[in-house]
Amino acid sequence: MRIDILTLFPKIVEGFLTESIIKRAIEKGYVTINVIDFREFSPLNNKQVDDTPYGGGAGMLLRCEPIFECLDAIRTPEAHVIMLSPEGKTYKQGIANRLKEYKHLILLCGHYEGFDERIKTIVDEIISIGDFVLTGGEIPAAAIVDSVVRLIPGVINDESLANESFNNNLLDYPQYTKPAEYRGMKVPEILISGNHQKIAEYRKEEQKRKTKELRPDLMGDEDE
Repeated sequence: MRIDILTLFPKIVEGFLTESIIKRAIEKGYVTINVIDFREFSPLNNKQVDDTPYGGGAGMLLRCEPIFECLDAIRTPEAHVIMLSPEGKTYKQGIANRLKEYKHLILLCGHYEGFDERIKTIVDEIISIGDFVLTGGEIPAAAIVDSVVRLIPGVINDESLANESFNNNLLDYPQYTKPAEYRGMKVPEILISGNHQKIAEYRKEEQKRKTKELRPDLMGDEDE
C-alpha cells in the first residue's frame, strides 16, 4: 500500500512515522508513506496557498491551485482521495477495514478556515474523526494511517486483530495479567480455570455487558 499525506506542516506527521508499528511496517515494505508539502505546488511567487473568501467572512480559505496541481502530479489510477474535514462522515472501524483494501490512499489535510468548495470535486470522500474542531487535518491523518496500516496483512498477527474492540460492533472483553490478586482485587476464577470453552463464553458475555454499559450506541451499528 502507498499512502500520501498532503499537508502544509510535514513535521507534525513525520514524527509518528518513525516509531512503533508504523515504523516496522514501513521498514518491512508493507506500506510506503509519503508526506508532501502542497505549498510547493502553489503557482504564486510567494508560495501563498490561502486567501480571503469571496463575499466576506472571517478566516482564510485554501486556494484551489496548489491542491489541484499536487493531485495532478501524484494521483495514480488506483488512488482514493480523502479530504479530512468536520463535515465528513464519522470515522469508524468499518471504514478502516474498507480503506485497507486500496492500493493508494491520499489524505488531504486542511488548515485555516477550510477549503475552497471546488476542491471537493476532486476528492472521493470526506471523513471526520469526530465532532470537535482541530487546527488542521494532520492529527486525523495520523489516526487514519495508524488504524489502516495495522490492518494490512502481516503488520500485526491475525489473532490480535480478531480479538480487538469494535469487531462485531462490540467492545473488547476485560483482560487481566499477573498477579492473580492485587490489593484485594482478584482475577475472575473462570480465566484461570483452564476451561477454554467456558472462558470463550464468559468473554463473549462480558463483551456484550461492557458494550451495553459503556457504548450502547454501538449495538447494531454497521460501522459506516
